[in-house]
Amino acid sequence: MTRDATLPPASSSAGPSSTAQSQALFARAQAVTPGGVNSPVRAFKSVGGVPRFIASAHGAYLTDADGTRYIDYIGSWGPMILGHDHPAVREAIGTALNGGTSFGAPSAREVELAELVTRLTGTDKVRFTSSGTEATMSALRLARGFTGRKFIVKFRGNYHGHADGLLVEAGSGLMTNADGPLGAAAPSSAGVPQEYAGLTLVTEYNDPAALDALIAARGHEIAAVIFEPVVGNAGVLIPTPNFLAALHRVKASGALLIADEVMTGFRLSLNGATGLLGLEPDLSCWGKIIGGGLPVGAYGGRAEIMEFVSPQGPVYQAGTLSGNPLAMAAGLATLSALEADPDIYARLDVYTARLAAGLKDAAAAAGVAISVNHIGSMLTAFHQDAPHGSVSTYTQAAGSDTAGFAAWFQGMLARGIYWAPSQFESIFVSAAHTDTELAATLDAAHAAYAAGQAP
Repeated sequence: MTRDATLPPASSSAGPSSTAQSQALFARAQAVTPGGVNSPVRAFKSVGGVPRFIASAHGAYLTDADGTRYIDYIGSWGPMILGHDHPAVREAIGTALNGGTSFGAPSAREVELAELVTRLTGTDKVRFTSSGTEATMSALRLARGFTGRKFIVKFRGNYHGHADGLLVEAGSGLMTNADGPLGAAAPSSAGVPQEYAGLTLVTEYNDPAALDALIAARGHEIAAVIFEPVVGNAGVLIPTPNFLAALHRVKASGALLIADEVMTGFRLSLNGATGLLGLEPDLSCWGKIIGGGLPVGAYGGRAEIMEFVSPQGPVYQAGTLSGNPLAMAAGLATLSALEADPDIYARLDVYTARLAAGLKDAAAAAGVAISVNHIGSMLTAFHQDAPHGSVSTYTQAAGSDTAGFAAWFQGMLARGIYWAPSQFESIFVSAAHTDTELAATLDAAHAAYAAGQAP
């Protein structure tokens, strides 16, 4: 692991730092943007305080508008697996930029990235989009068109983008609902009609019996089951072997299995969680890393399914900026760098495991209960004493001490560590994180806990 040697490590000692520029920018943003941010999780709503407005990023570090530097564990929410401002990615974007920013017509880089993605993932065909939300909603439309069925299944706590049919949660009965059909869901956002939400059935992640029961009752109506192979948006939840087996039993009903690897794709292995866990989805969705940090998404699968997509088939999906040459160049450079470094995933796993162990030690020394879930380079420190030492379901995750996490987050931020500003998110380790960053992070964690930054 390497980092820019010209940049000193962030300080792990608490000390006053100005937030005047971030406060001023946030005030201006609130006047012209809902909540002052362009994605809700950036608002610090669940942890309090003013979001930091970032001026630059290099390696494992962010620098905010006030000049304060932080060790970054968000990595633009996952894409920056090589670290920020990686030379190969920057060079690839610059070369592409010399040829133009957008064509509205095919280019060679689209073909090259599609060839690389299909080869690494064992997928027959892939279609690029401009976001993960576009990828998942397109995959679901394709599943409905291919199967001729209209219902889909998702799991509580799994996030698949903000398309209307996916912004739903389970009803109070989960598997039985006195006011509606088995598995019926209610919208979790204003603006989503109940009639649309009613086409999405919801059950519990890591509950194989509940999934089996839902498929037994309604499998003949279900077009697809969509899932995060490793959940990152309820905190990191790792699937059990029994749950993975239940997912694969879904196929016997004629429903398609859709793996949402927007977050895990190319992060947990060169074939994402699919390769790491031995999954066999009918369709997969990707994003984040395949664009090297630029806006991108993709979905792909078996040829006989993908050939239903327009213009070859009857399922319409389009995107004016899909296959953007800058995003394709950044994705090619990122995936090529990952493929050229066969030991990178092992190194990321070792760093993350050491981080997990260090966080547990820091919390224990202060008498604070935490349960740390980690896999590959993804990690969540749940502020709770979970049964059996780990959190496995959305219901368990929801029992975390969010106030305690918020206080700890602020303690880490004050000590130069930029952690995900929500208890229910994954953090991401990059190849730019070294022993220097690990030591500074664990020093900050010990200090934050010792100073009473958590109950």
